[in-house]
Amino acid sequence: MVLLQSPLPNVSHRGKVRDTYDLGDTLLIVATDRLSAFDVVLAEGVPDKGRVLTRLSEFWFERTATVVPNHMIAVVTASHTPGIPFEVPPELLGRSMLVKKAQRVNAECIVRGYLSGSAWAEYRASGAVCGIPLPPNLPESCQLAEPIFTPSTKGEDGEHDENITYEQFEALVGEEVANVVKVRALAVYGFAAVYARERGIIIADTKMEFGILDGEVILIDELLTPDSSRFWPADGYRPGRSQPSFDKQGVRDWLSNSGWNKQPPAPHLPPEVVAETSARYREAYRRLTGAELD
Repeated sequence: MVLLQSPLPNVSHRGKVRDTYDLGDTLLIVATDRLSAFDVVLAEGVPDKGRVLTRLSEFWFERTATVVPNHMIAVVTASHTPGIPFEVPPELLGRSMLVKKAQRVNAECIVRGYLSGSAWAEYRASGAVCGIPLPPNLPESCQLAEPIFTPSTKGEDGEHDENITYEQFEALVGEEVANVVKVRALAVYGFAAVYARERGIIIADTKMEFGILDGEVILIDELLTPDSSRFWPADGYRPGRSQPSFDKQGVRDWLSNSGWNKQPPAPHLPPEVVAETSARYREAYRRLTGAELD
């Protein structure tokens, strides 16, 4: 079964992938199987994608809680769950998370350990990424001397991400919050990168979101999933080219090669691309957690 939209009434926000329900002091976040690429939601969903996102976020939230606090209360696995004032239908179990409500820090917080994606394009054009100068003549996908913090914010259209400098980030969220976010984002990436590498996955970069609850900066939304990160198989890593991946890069590549102008609507994905993407998401989950998706 592919879930493209959750059936509960009174959704407070429907994002590209997640449907959010406001329960007062808490939120119920449902990860659907919707897939977005180049800021466009595609017509096809990816089987098991929402469950992978929720379960993998749960996995990382539990393991990084001693490094950085987060908003997770519990993944919903039963129709009658304490704290939820209604019955949760079976198709939402395992893909829904009950979380504490926090005030979102209005930026996306990206940590890059490798030079890829938009960072590679920006480096080729300017020799820097988000105002951070890098050595000359670095090859695509190379490991950086140390991970860098490169925030971004939404553009004026509310959709397209725009890289910003750290100084712009400070002006946006305040000096103290900016410093805490940067330190905590780098700490989470450092912990996860070592853990994942031992399990055959390189985390090239990852996007985190933070919120403020009771004066504390905490992790919110999702964490270290194939939607928010570039996961590369370590045994196939070769700098100087793009890398095979356990995320939706295959979808991006197919769309780019299709001749699509990246304006909605997107072309329909072939069934084999959908199946391959689902398999990559499940494989990332298996490698990182050591368990099959139940």
